Amino acid sequence: MRRNLFPSFGLAVILILAISTSSCMASQAQTEQEYKKIKVIDFINGFQGDKSFFDSAVRGISRAEADFGLDVKTIEASYDPALWQSALESAASHEDYDILIAGTEQISPILQAVAAKHPAKKFILYDGEVNYTACDCRNVYSIRYKQNEGSYLAGEYAALMSKSKIIGVIGGQNVSIINDFIVGYEQGAEDTKPDIKVLKSYSGSWNDPAMGRKLALEMFRQGADIIFQVAGNTGMGVFQAAQESGGYAIGVDSDQALLLEDTEPEQARLILTSMMKNVDNSLYRALKLYREGRLPFGQTEYLGLKEGGVGLARNKYYQEATPSEVKLKVDEAERDIVEGKITVKAAKP
Repeated sequence: MRRNLFPSFGLAVILILAISTSSCMASQAQTEQEYKKIKVIDFINGFQGDKSFFDSAVRGISRAEADFGLDVKTIEASYDPALWQSALESAASHEDYDILIAGTEQISPILQAVAAKHPAKKFILYDGEVNYTACDCRNVYSIRYKQNEGSYLAGEYAALMSKSKIIGVIGGQNVSIINDFIVGYEQGAEDTKPDIKVLKSYSGSWNDPAMGRKLALEMFRQGADIIFQVAGNTGMGVFQAAQESGGYAIGVDSDQALLLEDTEPEQARLILTSMMKNVDNSLYRALKLYREGRLPFGQTEYLGLKEGGVGLARNKYYQEATPSEVKLKVDEAERDIVEGKITVKAAKP
């Protein structure tokens, strides 16, 4: 009689395992299906194709779309600030989405007003911040980057590499977030070489390569041999000027040398490094946390060198052009910032 119990017991175990496995597979399939329902709006107050800031954001969102099965729609609202509010309000009111992503400091007050009108919707604001004390913005997650820290390294690097002891920086607009780049860049250069001269100019536009070229050519004529561009698509003109003048450039936001090497190999060779604002990684991380229900809405996160939010590109061009002693000094400065031995100044709001 006992021998008859084992087949029955084994059959029961198999049946239980089959049911359990089926249940887990169904649960997993249901979870994946729920994830695929997440609809994302990527609102760009500019255009794709800048090979810098917005393209970095697009890369991060596209990677999340591929990995997590998101449904992403991109809206390009142009570089004209007069069009941003109506375009954002229209997207928030009429588009079908679960979470809307927008970036830049200039869009922050507009998104703050729009988000308050749509408390049931969720928003990610990168490179900007809503005023949580002035609005009920529990539905907004803000990301700030410590671009002054990464720019400190760019300034130190430029000072160490410069032969003329004159370097330059061109910003897109005279606003606090751009000045945060410039303050860090100046400090890094002056801490390294107190007698360094830093030329500074603003283009007044994010999408005017001709103006970027004009301003950069003037700096090269004044003796600058390295120029840091912090002007979005306008900065493409800085690279053109470097090619024409035999000077060098530092890119911004993305690893711009690698982005240009196929289409403009000569310009890519002259971009010694880039101060990368890792928008792509931060948005991928944010969407992953949102998907898992762990994104901390109602607050701002600040991402610097320690958090991987910013950094200096150390690609093949950097490796080939940079003497070993310069690499060691830049690496040391990065460690000192992370460990709190160097405090980098920030621009005033």
